[in-house]
Amino acid sequence: MVDGSRDVDVEKLISFSKDLVQFLKDDKDVGFLKQCLEQSNAVQLQCLSEYQTLRSSIQDYEAKINMCNQRIAEAQSEAAGDAEIDTLQKEREQKLQIEQLLREELRVITDEIDDLDHQRASIEEQMQSLEKLERDQLRAENSVHLDPS
Repeated sequence: MVDGSRDVDVEKLISFSKDLVQFLKDDKDVGFLKQCLEQSNAVQLQCLSEYQTLRSSIQDYEAKINMCNQRIAEAQSEAAGDAEIDTLQKEREQKLQIEQLLREELRVITDEIDDLDHQRASIEEQMQSLEKLERDQLRAENSVHLDPS
């Protein structure tokens, strides 16, 4: 059996090709869209880089916190003096506060990345709208040229 959903409408394909060629001929629109996309990609890469740096810092602090927790456990098991335990606990609390601050920064960066994704989606929608408008204009021009009345 032949799958009807795979049949290609040659006229639609030709029309789409013509629309695409016409769209690509307009350097101003393509240049603007490329510039927007490049800027979006650059900002996204920068945010991703900052995200990775912060993530690495968080992992470093988590490792340090784990080391502090181990030292606290060792100090408690050896019945170390209360002063040493207090110092270690203060160190741990400070590291936890730093971790919380880093997590907040990470949330902000994640929100920025989400915003960039929304902007990218909006640009893509604008590109699709522009392509549709240009196709409609081309079809209208073609119908005027083909219709002698």
